[in-house]
Amino acid sequence: MQRILIADGLLLLLLGLSWPWLRKLPLGRLPGDIVIEKERCVFYFPITTMVVISVLLTLILWLFRRF
Repeated sequence: MQRILIADGLLLLLLGLSWPWLRKLPLGRLPGDIVIEKERCVFYFPITTMVVISVLLTLILWLFRRF
C-alpha cells in the first residue's frame, strides 16, 4: 500500500510539473469529440479524447505489470 501511495504521489507531482506542456496537446479538441453550442448552453462530450486516454493508460499499466 505504501508503494502505491508513493507512486501515485510521484505521478501527481510529475503531472503538475508538466501541466504547462500538457495543456498544449490537442486532447479535448480531437475529431469525434461532440460539442453542441446553443444560445445559453454548451454541451461537451469528449468521446475520442476519452478513448485515447484510456488506451494510453491501459498500455502504461500493462507495461508496469510486466516489470
